[in-house]
Amino acid sequence: MEFIAALQNRVTPWSDGLEPSDAELEAIEKELPLILAERDLLDALIALLDRPATEFDARRIRRARKRVLVARRDLANRTAGTPVSGDAA
Repeated sequence: MEFIAALQNRVTPWSDGLEPSDAELEAIEKELPLILAERDLLDALIALLDRPATEFDARRIRRARKRVLVARRDLANRTAGTPVSGDAA
Protein backbone atom coordinates (compact mmCIF):
# COMPACT_ATOMS: atom_id res chain seq x y z
CA MET A 1 0.00 0.00 0.00
CA GLU A 2 1.32 3.44 -0.92
CA PHE A 3 0.62 6.47 1.20
CA ILE A 4 -0.22 9.68 -0.60
CA ALA A 5 1.03 12.83 1.06
CA ALA A 6 0.34 16.44 0.15
CA LEU A 7 3.32 17.93 -1.61
CA GLN A 8 1.95 21.47 -1.61
CA ASN A 9 1.49 24.07 1.08
CA ARG A 10 -2.01 24.70 2.27
CA VAL A 11 -3.93 27.28 0.28
CA THR A 12 -4.90 29.19 3.39
CA PRO A 13 -2.21 28.89 6.03
CA TRP A 14 -3.54 28.60 9.56
CA SER A 15 -2.76 31.59 11.68
CA ASP A 16 -4.10 33.35 14.71
CA GLY A 17 -5.20 36.24 12.47
CA LEU A 18 -8.36 34.48 11.27
CA GLU A 19 -10.54 36.24 13.82
CA PRO A 20 -11.91 39.67 12.89
CA SER A 21 -9.99 42.60 14.27
CA ASP A 22 -11.50 45.08 16.70
CA ALA A 23 -11.90 47.61 13.89
CA GLU A 24 -13.79 45.08 11.76
CA LEU A 25 -16.06 44.16 14.66
CA GLU A 26 -16.75 47.85 15.28
CA ALA A 27 -17.63 48.37 11.61
CA ILE A 28 -20.03 45.42 11.74
CA GLU A 29 -21.60 46.83 14.89
CA LYS A 30 -22.15 50.19 13.18
CA GLU A 31 -23.82 48.49 10.21
CA LEU A 32 -25.90 46.09 12.31
CA PRO A 33 -29.16 48.12 12.17
CA LEU A 34 -28.95 48.13 8.36
CA ILE A 35 -28.12 44.43 8.27
CA LEU A 36 -31.12 43.60 10.45
CA ALA A 37 -33.45 45.84 8.42
CA GLU A 38 -32.32 44.20 5.18
CA ARG A 39 -32.82 40.77 6.75
CA ASP A 40 -36.38 41.67 7.72
CA LEU A 41 -37.11 42.90 4.19
CA LEU A 42 -35.69 39.73 2.71
CA ASP A 43 -37.76 37.66 5.14
CA ALA A 44 -40.92 39.47 4.06
CA LEU A 45 -40.12 38.95 0.38
CA ILE A 46 -39.30 35.26 0.84
CA ALA A 47 -42.64 34.72 2.55
CA LEU A 48 -44.36 35.77 -0.69
CA LEU A 49 -42.57 33.34 -2.99
CA ASP A 50 -45.20 30.65 -2.75
CA ARG A 51 -48.41 32.58 -2.16
CA PRO A 52 -50.13 35.71 -3.44
CA ALA A 53 -49.63 38.96 -1.55
CA THR A 54 -52.34 40.21 0.75
CA GLU A 55 -52.83 43.73 2.01
CA PHE A 56 -51.04 42.71 5.21
CA ASP A 57 -48.07 41.45 3.19
CA ALA A 58 -47.90 44.65 1.17
CA ARG A 59 -47.91 46.68 4.39
CA ARG A 60 -45.19 44.47 5.88
CA ILE A 61 -42.97 44.92 2.81
CA ARG A 62 -43.61 48.67 2.71
CA ARG A 63 -42.62 49.01 6.39
CA ALA A 64 -39.54 46.82 5.91
CA ARG A 65 -38.42 48.95 2.93
CA LYS A 66 -38.91 52.09 4.99
CA ARG A 67 -36.77 50.63 7.81
CA VAL A 68 -34.01 49.81 5.30
CA LEU A 69 -34.06 53.38 3.95
CA VAL A 70 -33.98 54.84 7.46
CA ALA A 71 -31.10 52.57 8.46
CA ARG A 72 -29.16 53.51 5.30
CA ARG A 73 -29.77 57.20 5.96
CA ASP A 74 -28.66 56.91 9.57
CA LEU A 75 -25.54 54.97 8.58
CA ALA A 76 -24.66 57.52 5.90
CA ASN A 77 -25.17 60.39 8.33
CA ARG A 78 -23.11 58.65 11.00
CA THR A 79 -20.20 58.02 8.63
CA ALA A 80 -20.43 61.61 7.35
CA GLY A 81 -20.02 62.89 10.92
CA THR A 82 -23.43 64.53 11.30
CA PRO A 83 -25.49 63.66 14.37
CA VAL A 84 -28.20 61.04 13.98
CA SER A 85 -31.71 61.69 15.32
CA GLY A 86 -31.07 59.65 18.49
CA ASP A 87 -27.48 60.90 18.96
CA ALA A 88 -28.15 64.63 19.16
CA ALA A 89 -28.14 65.89 22.71
